Amino acid sequence: MAITVPQERLLTSRTTLRRNNAAEYLFLVPAVLFVGFTVLYPLAYNVVQSFQDVGIAQIVSGQAKYVGLDNYADQFGRPEFWESFGISLVYTGGTVLVTFVAGLALALFFHRDFPGRNVLRALLLLAWVLPTVVSANVWRWLLDGTYGLLNTVLGTEIFWLGAPSTAMIAVVLASAWSFAPFAMILLLAGLQGISGSLYEAARIDGAGAWAQFRRITLPLLKPVSLTTVLLCFISTFKTFDTVFLMTQGGPGGATEVLPVYAYKLAFSFYKFDVAAVATTMLLVVPVVLSVFYFRSLRKEELA
Repeated sequence: MAITVPQERLLTSRTTLRRNNAAEYLFLVPAVLFVGFTVLYPLAYNVVQSFQDVGIAQIVSGQAKYVGLDNYADQFGRPEFWESFGISLVYTGGTVLVTFVAGLALALFFHRDFPGRNVLRALLLLAWVLPTVVSANVWRWLLDGTYGLLNTVLGTEIFWLGAPSTAMIAVVLASAWSFAPFAMILLLAGLQGISGSLYEAARIDGAGAWAQFRRITLPLLKPVSLTTVLLCFISTFKTFDTVFLMTQGGPGGATEVLPVYAYKLAFSFYKFDVAAVATTMLLVVPVVLSVFYFRSLRKEELA
C-alpha cells in the first residue's frame, strides 16, 4: 500500500534540508577567507604590479601608473633574466632527478618487511620536517672549505660552495635531501597499492627481480611517479630559502635561481615592477606544466 506524505510535511522537510546545507557551507567561509587573503590576494596583487611602474615612491604613495607589457618586454630583453631562468631549470631538473631516484630507492627498501622498519622510516622523515634554515646551515657546515665535515672525512680542502662547478651540486644535494622523504612517502603508498599476486605470478613464470621491477613496478607506479615529479618540480622551482641561505646566488651568480634573482631586484635594487614579472613566471611555469599533466592523465583515463 502506497504511503502518502502530506504536502505541508514534505515542504517542511525540504526547507530543513536547505537550511542544513546552508549551515554546512557557512563552515567553509573561514577557510575561503583565509585562502583568499593569504594566497589569492597576494598572487593577484603581484600580477597587477607586473603591469605597473612600481618603485619606492609608488609604494609609499600608493599611486602606480599602468605601463601595459613594458615590464615584460624589459625583463624578457635582459640576458640576466634568461640566465637566471636557465639556472632555475638546471637546479630544478637536477633536484627532481636526484629526489625521485633517492625516493624510489628508499620506497623499495622500506616496502620490505624487516625489524625496525617503522623506526628507521620515522627517523628518515626528520629531514623533511626540519626547518629549512636548520637543514641549510647543516649543509653549509658539512661543506665548509675550512672546517667542514666532508673535507675532514675526505682529507681535502675543497671550497664546495665557493666554486661555480661545485656550488650547484651542493644546493641540488641539499634540496634533494629535504625532498626525498616526501617522495618516498608518495612512492611507498603507490607500491603498497600494487597487488602481491602479480609478483607471485611473475615469479612462477620465471621472471627475475629486474624483470618484475621493469614490467610490473614501473608501469603500475607511473601515475604516482608523475604526481611525485610534478609536486617536486613545483616545490623546487620556487625554492628560495635553501639556495639563498647556502650561497645567496653565488659564486658569480652560478646558483642565482629565479626566486633569488627576483628577491635581489625587489629588495636590493627596489625594482618591484620587474621583480613582479620574474615572480609571475614562477607561477606561470608550474601552472603550464600542471595543465599538460592533468590533460595527459585525462587522455589515459579515456583511452
